[in-house]
Amino acid sequence: MANLFPESMEQSWEDSGSPELLEDEVILGRSWRFDFDAGEFVMTPTRKIAQVDGMDAWVMWCQKAIRTSRYRHLIYSRQYGQELDELIGRGYSRAVQESEIQRMVTETLMVDPRTLSVDGFTFSWREDGCHFSCQIRNVHDEQFTLEGSVS
Repeated sequence: MANLFPESMEQSWEDSGSPELLEDEVILGRSWRFDFDAGEFVMTPTRKIAQVDGMDAWVMWCQKAIRTSRYRHLIYSRQYGQELDELIGRGYSRAVQESEIQRMVTETLMVDPRTLSVDGFTFSWREDGCHFSCQIRNVHDEQFTLEGSVS
């Protein structure tokens, strides 16, 4: 039987028996499924909020991060969200705006340790603003095309 009162601290911590995560291992986690077009959570047939895990949870985080304005909501840290609203009405050229969108989106998504890279940006300009897409890759080398807009 293990001694409840060990004689030294080293003895009490040496044999903890709990598995440790490797430094390189990043868990993608779980999240709630959200329908960004409808603006509400997706419900299961039993009227519970649907969950996602793995890559879908990471993609859900990325989509939410580029739709959330930084510094506007006290619940989020100062590192969470984007500052794309600052581009509106500034009179910058399209090239400058595209460069800033690329920088801001990359900074927003690279905060998460699950994100490995953000690249491959494409832009299309319409009357209501700039629509963009980019390729995001997680630490498990899974890729997804993320879309967003600035209007």
